Amino acid sequence: MILIVEDEIAISRVLSAYLQKAEFTVEHAYDGEEALAKFDQLEPELVLLDVMLPKGDGWEVLKQIRSKSPCPVIMITALGKLDERLTGLDHGADDYISKPFEPKEVVARVRAVLRRYNQILEEKDAIYYGGLKLDFHAHIVTLHGEKLELTPRDLSLLLFLAKNPNQAFTREQLLDHVWGTNFDGSDRSVDLAVKRLRKALCKWSKKEGEIVTLRGVGYQLYVHSK
Repeated sequence: MILIVEDEIAISRVLSAYLQKAEFTVEHAYDGEEALAKFDQLEPELVLLDVMLPKGDGWEVLKQIRSKSPCPVIMITALGKLDERLTGLDHGADDYISKPFEPKEVVARVRAVLRRYNQILEEKDAIYYGGLKLDFHAHIVTLHGEKLELTPRDLSLLLFLAKNPNQAFTREQLLDHVWGTNFDGSDRSVDLAVKRLRKALCKWSKKEGEIVTLRGVGYQLYVHSK
């Protein structure tokens, strides 16, 4: 089920019509308070979240969702500036769509984000790097037995690097593998995700591993033993 959070009723109805035609179940919320209430009640698979909302803007709604759930969130915004897009991605959004948009593109973005998210859920192996455990089946990463709260995008990045330890990847390669080839944002999104991951992994011993910046290249997950 997709939760559409959009205060412009005409836009909400258009999105609903296209998503239902694509065989998605849809629910609506028209302000920030209603969005959070319905999120808790309905536990949607994905949220389409407008930035400009009454009773709490999209940034605050996104912050509240991220505090309790890895549910994928796609921001919808009329703000086309790069810094506004990066704000959403830095706060844990999985993608963004700028108004005006083509409804068919929204459906394609929804499918792509869900496909990446579900691919993580279907993995069956667990990887251990010292005190770091990545459980693909349970969709959980723990460090010294404590669960790390990561956004779906950050988790996807960490899992990709963990599956390819000690290999260097450019920002463009990471964008293709994790964000998807249709992502049209800046490669700075990778830097922001790495920054969040390093913060989450601050208690991981460098004797076991770390995310390393390779100047002029990109990043790698360096581990001392596979």
